[in-house]
Amino acid sequence: MARKRRGREINGIVLFDKPLGLSSNQALQRVRRLFDAAKGGHTGSLDPAASGLLPVCFGQATRISGLLLDADKTYRVTGRLGTRTDSGDLEGEVIDTREVPPIDNDTMEAVLGRFRGRVEQVPPMYSALKHEGKRLYELAREGKTVERKARTIDFHEITLEALSSTEFTLRVHSSKGAYIRTLVEDIGEALGCGAVVAELRRIGLGPWSMDEQSTYRLEDLEAIAAEGGLEALDRVILPIDSALGAYPAVVLDATSVTPIRHGHPVFVPNAPQTGWFRLYAPDDLFLGMGEVLDDGRTAPRRLFAAL
Repeated sequence: MARKRRGREINGIVLFDKPLGLSSNQALQRVRRLFDAAKGGHTGSLDPAASGLLPVCFGQATRISGLLLDADKTYRVTGRLGTRTDSGDLEGEVIDTREVPPIDNDTMEAVLGRFRGRVEQVPPMYSALKHEGKRLYELAREGKTVERKARTIDFHEITLEALSSTEFTLRVHSSKGAYIRTLVEDIGEALGCGAVVAELRRIGLGPWSMDEQSTYRLEDLEAIAAEGGLEALDRVILPIDSALGAYPAVVLDATSVTPIRHGHPVFVPNAPQTGWFRLYAPDDLFLGMGEVLDDGRTAPRRLFAAL
């Protein structure tokens, strides 16, 4: 006899404010259990030592994580001056301490200017990248160091928010693949005294910003559940297409909906000629993602069951 699937079949996204100390998977499982969701996933892992925005996806929303791999991210990070550790943060072993020279805003701005825009960045050993099938952080914990290829990163914004004799705080908006610990370490070296991450918080991912959207801590969700149960919790779930605002929207006519839902290409006037785009029925029902073929027809690329 097949095992009965546990949990509710719900679809959508919750913008979770992950606390310090939890891995992304631990956070996911706690939120999923609270919503009694049959299926869940997350987009954009956060280390246990980092807090902030962790989109939790339920049901069919788990299928859009790949579409967010290229999404920009925004962080608020505090660096501590005069110290270097093997991990680039305060959890690592101290490997160097240096005197911090006098640093004013002009000095810091001159240094930050070197890192704005397109730069080459070498990933840290304490990262989840793999070398010969093994995670780099696993090798680092064994005391091993291997050569890593530099990556091209775009730092769209690096804004100085605070500066003291021992710490600095930045708002950083970057392309995918950026390592904020490495950025802080590199800034520390440019200042001549070294630096490590003292606090890291993600405040934006793709279309979502904690400055603009409602995010929920675990205690917030628990309070909502205690007061209104699952029905109240469901009201904080965002629709799947809220994650896909970077893609153009195309509304099909009534005769095109059925062929598209059956996987057949159709001609759609004024559809984008390059890239993927969102497909909607005439009643604004989100159907999935499409792409134009060489012959001009729109083909479905990722469809979602009726929600």
